[in-house]
Amino acid sequence: MRGVRTVGGVFELVEVPEPEGDGVLVEVASAGICGSDLHMAGFGLPTTFGHEVAGRTADGTAVAVRPTRTCGTCDRCLVGEVQQCRDMALYGLAVDGGMADRVIVDSSCVVALPEGLSVADACLVEPVAVSVHAVATAGIVTGHRVLVVGGGTVGLTAVAAARAVGADVDVSARHPHQQAAAERLGAGTEALGEYDVVVEAAGTEGALVTAIDHARPGGTVSLPGVYWDGLALPNVMTMFLKEVRLVPSSMYGCARGVHAHGASGPGADPGPDADPVGELRVAARLLVEVPDLAAAVVTHRFGLDEAAEAFRVAADRSAGAIKVVLEP
Repeated sequence: MRGVRTVGGVFELVEVPEPEGDGVLVEVASAGICGSDLHMAGFGLPTTFGHEVAGRTADGTAVAVRPTRTCGTCDRCLVGEVQQCRDMALYGLAVDGGMADRVIVDSSCVVALPEGLSVADACLVEPVAVSVHAVATAGIVTGHRVLVVGGGTVGLTAVAAARAVGADVDVSARHPHQQAAAERLGAGTEALGEYDVVVEAAGTEGALVTAIDHARPGGTVSLPGVYWDGLALPNVMTMFLKEVRLVPSSMYGCARGVHAHGASGPGADPGPDADPVGELRVAARLLVEVPDLAAAVVTHRFGLDEAAEAFRVAADRSAGAIKVVLEP
C-alpha cells in the first residue's frame, strides 16, 4: 500500500504496511495538506501523514475522519470538552494518517457525510471544524463586526463560519488570490476601524499585532492559529488599555453555542451527553450550505503518486496555493 511519509525531512510516497487492528477501514478519497504538515517535515515522524481525510467505508458510506482520537474517560471528555482530552492521539501524527490508499480509524472518529457533500471535498470538514470551534469559543453572534487576519484555509473557512452565524466579516490577507477567495465568500478585503472579534488565523506575531490593534475596547481576539516559532506577546500595553481578551481555540469538539441545537448561547457548556464529533457535523453542513466554500479554498488537486510535487506547491503560497488536496 502507498503512503506519504518523510524521508530525511522530505515528503515521499513510499510503501507502507496495510492497516491492521480494530476500527473502521476507510478507503481514502481525499486528503488535504495542512500547514502543520509542512512544519512537521523535519520532525522525523515514523508515521503516515494526513489528518484532513475523507473516503468510503467497506459498505460504501461516504465519511470524513475526526483525526483526534480521544479517550472518552478523562475529566475533560466526561464534561464534553473532548478537544481538551488528556490522553489524545492524532491520526497523521502519533498514529498513521490518511495520506495513503487506506486508513483504519476508531469508530468514534467516523463522520457520515450529509447529502450534497462530495467525498472529494469532504477532506475540508476537518479545517472547517477548526473555524467552527473558533467562532463558537469567541462568542461570535449575529451583528458582530469580525476581522479575519490571514487568508489561508483556516482564515477563509472562518469567513464562512462567522458569516453563517450572521456576522459581517472583513479579511486582512497578504496575497491577491487569497483576497479574491475572501471576496467570493462575501467578505470585505480591507481592515477598517475596530471589530468586536478578530480571528488571528495566520499564527505569526505580526498578525497578532494587527489583531490586537483592530480589536475594539473590550473586544476578543480568537487564536486558532499555531505559533510554531513561539511568541513574545506583542503590544501588551494596547491590549491592557483596551482590555482585549485573547481566546485560544484548539481543534474542535462538541457543537455549542449558536451552532448547537438547544444550547443556551455562545460558549455554552456542551455537557457530558454532547456529540463528540458535533462540530465536524456542523462543518460538513456548512460545506453544503456554502457551495462556493470548497471551490474558493481548494486550489490544487494531485494524485497520491504526485505527493512530492503537491507538497512543493503547498509550500509556495505566493504562487497561488491555498488548499492542496491529494486524491488516491
